[in-house]
Amino acid sequence: MHVLIIGSGGREHALAAAIARSPLLTKLFCAPGNPGTADLAENVYLRTTDIAAIVAFAVAQKIDLVIPGPEAPLVAGIADALAAVGIACCGPSAAAAQLEGSKKFTKEIADGAGIPTAAWASFTHADEAHDYIEAVGAPIVIKADGLAAGKGVVVAATLDEAHDAITAIMEDKVHGAAGALVVIEECLVGEEISVFALCDGEDAVFFGAAADHKRVGENDTGPNTGGMGAIFNPPWATPEVIEQSMDLVIRPALREMARRGMPFRGFLFAGLMVEEDGPKLIEFNVRFGDPECETVLPMLVSDLLPALKAATEGTLASVKLEWRAGSSATVVMCAKGYPGAYATGSEIYGLEEAGQIEGATIFHAGTMAEQNGILANGGRVLAINAIGENLREALNRAYAAVDMLDWDDGFCRRDIGKRALWG
Repeated sequence: MHVLIIGSGGREHALAAAIARSPLLTKLFCAPGNPGTADLAENVYLRTTDIAAIVAFAVAQKIDLVIPGPEAPLVAGIADALAAVGIACCGPSAAAAQLEGSKKFTKEIADGAGIPTAAWASFTHADEAHDYIEAVGAPIVIKADGLAAGKGVVVAATLDEAHDAITAIMEDKVHGAAGALVVIEECLVGEEISVFALCDGEDAVFFGAAADHKRVGENDTGPNTGGMGAIFNPPWATPEVIEQSMDLVIRPALREMARRGMPFRGFLFAGLMVEEDGPKLIEFNVRFGDPECETVLPMLVSDLLPALKAATEGTLASVKLEWRAGSSATVVMCAKGYPGAYATGSEIYGLEEAGQIEGATIFHAGTMAEQNGILANGGRVLAINAIGENLREALNRAYAAVDMLDWDDGFCRRDIGKRALWG
C-alpha cells in the first residue's frame, strides 16, 4: 500500500513508526513530516490545510490510504475531497468532524444520544455570558466553541477568573473566530482519562486509554497546553470504566451521528471525567491525541495498517487488536516560554544517546534539521516515550532519556504519572 500521513508533530512520527513496520506497506509519505519521520518515510512539503495540493499529490502518487494526524485538515474537509477522487481516508467527513470543530455541536450530540455529560449553555453575546456566570457561580468551565489548538478551555475556580475568560475569549478575541461562541459548563470533579476508539461508521474498536497532563506546571498548575505528557492505562481506567466508556459514550455517539446522516469514521477520542457514578463526557476530538498517540501506539503489538484500512471499509467487526503487557509513559520537552512566546532555533544535543536508553523512543514534535544538527522549531519540541514492565519503570526510563539530552532552552514537567503512582 502507498500511504500518506498528514502532519508534522510527535503524533505523526509515532504513526509513521507504527505503519513503517507493516508488511502491507509499499511506500510511506509524510506531509510535511519532520526530521524524525524523515528516517521512516519520504517527507513532502505540503501545508496540512492545503486540501487541493494534498489531493493532487495523493492522486499523482496513487496513494491507497491517507491518515490525517491533526484536526484542522479534517474540519476543512480533507476526507470529503479525497472521497471525491476515490482515495480512502482514515478520518471523518467535515460534517462529522464538527465533533471537534464545535463544542456546542458535541453537547447537542451528547444530549441527543443520552450521553452523560456536564450541564451546559452557549452564548454569542459576552454580556449574556457574564450574567449567566453570576447566576450559576464558580467553579465553572469556559470553552471557546471552535478550534483553539488545545488552549481554548478555562477551568475557572472563581467568578473573577470566569469573567476574565469571557473577556479574553469573546471580547479580546484571543482565539479569533473560534471564540465567537462560548460554551459554559458545570465543573466536573474526578479523574480525567482519554479513551480512544477506531470507528468505521457503525462499529468501534477500543484503542487504548491514557491520562494526559494538560497544564504547563507541576502539580497541575499554570495554563493549559497541548499536552505535557501522558501515561498509558492509568489505574482509574478500570475494565469497568472502559466498558462504560464504550457502551455509554462511544457507541451512542456513533449511533447518533449515523442517525443524523454523518457516520463517523476514524479515531474518536473521548475526553472523560471519571466520577463516582461513572464516566462523563468532557469533549470529543476527531483524531488521535498528542501526546497520547506517542504513549498508546508503542504498546500496540498488532499491525496498525490493516486496522486503519478496515475503518475505511466498514469491516472493523473482524479486527482484533493485541497489546503489550506492562506500561508506557511519555514526557514532552518544550521550548522555554511555552505555551506563551518562545524562541526557536536552539540546537538539541544527545538525541542519539537518549534513544539508546532501554525501552525509550524519541519522537520529534517541533524540530527542524540544519546541516548535521537538530534545532527546536516549535513549542512542544520532543516527546520522549518509554515502555516498561510497570509504570514506575516506564517513567524512570523516560526521565533517564530526558536527562541524556543537552538542551539549555528546553524544559519538561518532572511529575508525569505522579498521581497514578502515589495518588
